[in-house]
Amino acid sequence: MDNNRYCVIMCGGVGSRFWPFSKSAMPKQFIDFFGTGRSLLQTAVDRLNGIVPLANILLLTNESYEPLIREQLPEINSKQILLEPARRNTAPCIAWAAHHIKAINPDAKMMVAPSDHLIINEGKYRQSVHDAFDFIEGRDALVTMGIKPSRPETGYGYIQVGDVVQGNFSEVKTFTEKPNEDLAQVFLESGEFYWNSGMFFWSADSILNALNTFAPDVVTIFERGKEYFGTPQEKAYINANFEACPSISIDFAVMEKARNVYVETVDFGWNDLGTWRSLYEISPKNSAGNVTQNCKALMFNSHNNIVAIKGDKLVVASGLEGYIVADVDDALLIVPLEEEQKIKQYVNEVKSKFGDKYL
Repeated sequence: MDNNRYCVIMCGGVGSRFWPFSKSAMPKQFIDFFGTGRSLLQTAVDRLNGIVPLANILLLTNESYEPLIREQLPEINSKQILLEPARRNTAPCIAWAAHHIKAINPDAKMMVAPSDHLIINEGKYRQSVHDAFDFIEGRDALVTMGIKPSRPETGYGYIQVGDVVQGNFSEVKTFTEKPNEDLAQVFLESGEFYWNSGMFFWSADSILNALNTFAPDVVTIFERGKEYFGTPQEKAYINANFEACPSISIDFAVMEKARNVYVETVDFGWNDLGTWRSLYEISPKNSAGNVTQNCKALMFNSHNNIVAIKGDKLVVASGLEGYIVADVDDALLIVPLEEEQKIKQYVNEVKSKFGDKYL
């Protein structure tokens, strides 16, 4: 393993589109969806074994999730957990992580990965990660992984691929955020567009140079406090200043503006597990197309549904076509699969009417 290689795992999201399974006290990255005994976060760390030294894995999360991380990943040192005092999207988080890592190792190369992805073919994944690290070696390059689309998905960002540079690496023509269904269908049929996986590779220097060029307001507090990074004073400085950062994604802040952006087109059975539909798509189905997620259910005259119940409750349903039925503790969700993009809106309505009790 190369000791200059680091991975930052983003694990501070609340996963509201997976409500009510994913709640603020136990977001989806900490849940074992498949009964393997390992949560999505634990699996994300497991996949890096032999690629990135364990000591070079950093977890960037909200302060409230530190106990969950310590419980699920006791092998991670407390110095490897960066605690955000406020939620400010991915650009400020990455800016902080890059400054922190550069203070430790000026020659550092970074991978940034979400904590809630499902990877089916780990062998291909590991090879793709190795290839990406090799590609950025000696290059001022910002690399994202692109997934070949299998459907006109409206919940993902898309990358238009340009000229091939080497192997599976190409220049990026354009980024498009969450198109409507008609445009997503055009993207799918063109063969030029890939899903934006949200996995990135760059040197600490490259991403900091890009942030200083295209999003100086994001990095102001970090540049002003450079001397604190890698010291015992770093946490206090971040706690006092992080909230002043604008809330913006790394895609909007840098990737859509920079000229040194490349995409590695990959095929390792990727799913971001961001929605109930994504879980439905990858789960085993019976002859009627129904998915029962670790629960007991009798479905009559019902097709293409996903039923997920926590506890020993039995579900009996008839006449359901394409529905999500999810029951956890004190919350029950019954929504058509085709309306899954509205779940976040429904969660906001729950908060408005009932406060945080059910969130």
